[in-house]
Amino acid sequence: MNLSNLDLNLLKVLDALIAERNVTRAGKRLGRSQPAVSNALQRLRQLTGDELLVRGPHGFVLTPRAEAMRAPLRDAIALVEGCLSGEPQFDPAKATGVFRLSTPDRLSLAVVPPLLSRLQKFSPAATLNVVTAERQQAVDLLDADRIDCALGWFDEKPGHCGVELMMEENLFCVFRRDHPIVRRGSRFDIAAVLSYPHVVVSAGGQGVAIFDELLKRHGLARRALVAVTNFTAVPSLLGGTDMIGVFTKLAADVFQKSFGMTKRPVPLDVGKIATQMLWPLRYDRDPRHLWLRQQIKAVYREF
Repeated sequence: MNLSNLDLNLLKVLDALIAERNVTRAGKRLGRSQPAVSNALQRLRQLTGDELLVRGPHGFVLTPRAEAMRAPLRDAIALVEGCLSGEPQFDPAKATGVFRLSTPDRLSLAVVPPLLSRLQKFSPAATLNVVTAERQQAVDLLDADRIDCALGWFDEKPGHCGVELMMEENLFCVFRRDHPIVRRGSRFDIAAVLSYPHVVVSAGGQGVAIFDELLKRHGLARRALVAVTNFTAVPSLLGGTDMIGVFTKLAADVFQKSFGMTKRPVPLDVGKIATQMLWPLRYDRDPRHLWLRQQIKAVYREF
């Protein structure tokens, strides 16, 4: 059969004829006239090379070919109708596979543990894959379909992506509890903060982070004694030296609660750091993707 000649409406007619075995009743079922159904039956006979319905002792009966087509035809029609009219379904409790997320390392500390807890509770058979990525790298990963969504600070939103603001955070200085900057009589101002060496966390390990860009606007700079690509060594580096780290509130909270560090707001008006969630617009209404974004938003609401 040449499918280019197939009118899908004919399948609905054939389905009705097989069910009713009567041209008039099939017409009523479809809301068509008897001549229209008869014409459609002739076209179906030509396409299939089979009579499909023939006269028997008590009306029309199905040929073996029509009998064989009955079940698969019904399934095919239901599948097409479901594709066109039914919303895709997603049940997180039964979901498998991987949810893929990118974050800068500062967010992994605070976001990944509670997000994983939600996935384990509501979608226990699924797994979570987190990639550490900064701005442009995250957009590249989205474009390559290697992640589902990205968290971070994006200067510009790509036109092919959806975006939603998650949180705006202040910056905090983080250091050991007995750091000389907090001794009695010491002044805690930006000059004091910049007088000490800093540990800087940046994805490329180049010793420049968001805080450095903000300092530059004020004509200021800091000395990066150590530059690392992730937060793994930061507690040890801060705990055993007079270095200072400057991080967003969520990361600073983790260092305070989990590693006994002290945090103080940066003593300079540098504004807040926005965290956005970015995702490809092609997944905007996908139920699985929507559910993942809802879980991420729930984590931020708890913050």
